Amino acid sequence: MKPMTRFVIAAFAATTLFPAFASAQDSKNQGFLVNAGSGIVKSGTGLCWAHRDADQPSLDDACNPRPIAAITPAPVAILAAPPAQVAAITPAPARQVTETQKMSFSGDALFEFDKAVLKPEGKTMLDGLVTKLDGTTYDTIAAFGHTDRIGTNTYNQKLSERRAQAVKAYLESRNVQAGRINAVGKGETQPVTKANECLGAKSAKVIACLQPDRRVDVEVTGTRIVTSSR
Repeated sequence: MKPMTRFVIAAFAATTLFPAFASAQDSKNQGFLVNAGSGIVKSGTGLCWAHRDADQPSLDDACNPRPIAAITPAPVAILAAPPAQVAAITPAPARQVTETQKMSFSGDALFEFDKAVLKPEGKTMLDGLVTKLDGTTYDTIAAFGHTDRIGTNTYNQKLSERRAQAVKAYLESRNVQAGRINAVGKGETQPVTKANECLGAKSAKVIACLQPDRRVDVEVTGTRIVTSSR
């Protein structure tokens, strides 16, 4: 056979084998032609056919597999939801508040006219005050005695003082703290009726008209703790 003919046949045989060899490659021998048994195809002189070009394989004396670099997937960022923010709750500050409660007792219900001795119904009225004070915290109790305008200023002042003292004594007898009760006489200086009312000299009609002026006012003052609303 002529030399040119042998070259053509060899080239044809190599071209025919390439697809079969290429289809039999595995991951260990990437880059080389392999046979059906996944072995690297070598030439008669021990060289390997390397795929540096997909259409023109060339001989390589290294015959070392060319592993494909592992592809590391890009990390996936996991966005954590921010923690729920809880608004700080600041308790409202506590403060002390001073309060005064005022109760007015009719003098005629407590005493006979022009007298300073408590009547039974008057004691019953004061018992209601004692019940209200029971279990509460208070600082002071003030009993203010008042009279109407009938009589002299001096007489009315002393009468108002005796009536205030009578209320104080009864409250003390019912275990209300004595050291916190003050008895004060105001005489006729703080009338409830107006100046143009109950005019005329002393009479049953005038005495009845002046009834609101005859009284004992009781004021209870204490402190309590409240929560400020800001």
